[in-house]
Amino acid sequence: MEILNVLAAAVAGFALGAIWYGLLAEPWMQAAKVPRDESGKPINAQNPLLYAGTFVLQLVVAGMMRHVFALSGIDTLGGGLIGGLGIGLFFISPWIMINNLYAARPLRLSLIDGGYATLACAAIGLVLTLF
Repeated sequence: MEILNVLAAAVAGFALGAIWYGLLAEPWMQAAKVPRDESGKPINAQNPLLYAGTFVLQLVVAGMMRHVFALSGIDTLGGGLIGGLGIGLFFISPWIMINNLYAARPLRLSLIDGGYATLACAAIGLVLTLF
């Protein structure tokens, strides 16, 4: 049953990413300096390995969050939401910002990527505690 929790949580994080980056595609591409084709779409947008790899990484995050939640005794919806929010906001987002600071990337990129990490981890935490 736990593998189903992890799969469902990874799907939630992946779907939220599609929505988040769909809404913020233009400012994200500008801030990240994503190479584009003549139609303005990212050059690697049609690469299925990109999306498969992203989903596998979502599974890794969801699986580790499930493990941390189990060790911490987090088993309520509120606990899952707050735990996930904390992981995204206080672990992943600062690390993204560190990397972007050293790469001299714009603050906007850190805010977009960190915002997604925070919301996705909150969603993953919520889904993990639904079952």
